[in-house]
Amino acid sequence: MADNGIFNASQALIRLASEAGITFGFAESLTGGLISASVVEVPGASSAFKGSVVSYTNEVKENVLGVSSEIIEQHTEVSEECAKAMAEGACRVIGCDLAVSVTGIAGPTGDLPGKPVGTVYMGYCYPKRGIAGALRLNFTGNRDTIRTDTVLAAIKYAAGLIERGEG
Repeated sequence: MADNGIFNASQALIRLASEAGITFGFAESLTGGLISASVVEVPGASSAFKGSVVSYTNEVKENVLGVSSEIIEQHTEVSEECAKAMAEGACRVIGCDLAVSVTGIAGPTGDLPGKPVGTVYMGYCYPKRGIAGALRLNFTGNRDTIRTDTVLAAIKYAAGLIERGEG
């Protein structure tokens, strides 16, 4: 079950998307489906939520979402470039209006040069608005905290894009 903050954010996202006639989806790596699970806790989520791709491995990022092996080789799977490509792939595969993706390092190990545990990249894609990109987030805490914080950030970011008319 989602905590109250995540549940409330999910409710707000579904309401905003439904009112705007927008469908949304996610591409999840480090959260392993937690974003989707949180969203579907809300009754009526199907009015706007189309689905998710859990792309925990690079193989799924490449073969399902269409992230190029060059992006992963040059920038790693924990990068702005990969997050953006994941979101673009999610829009295409899921057939949604807006997609948000997350990829990062939840720990306790796995840090990369310049990317410590807690580094998360969040991608977004909204073809009808002509926007796509990614941003870097830095979380602290243990694995569960980092993943939970990522879930909340992704849901709030998607809602914020819709609210601002950008997504």
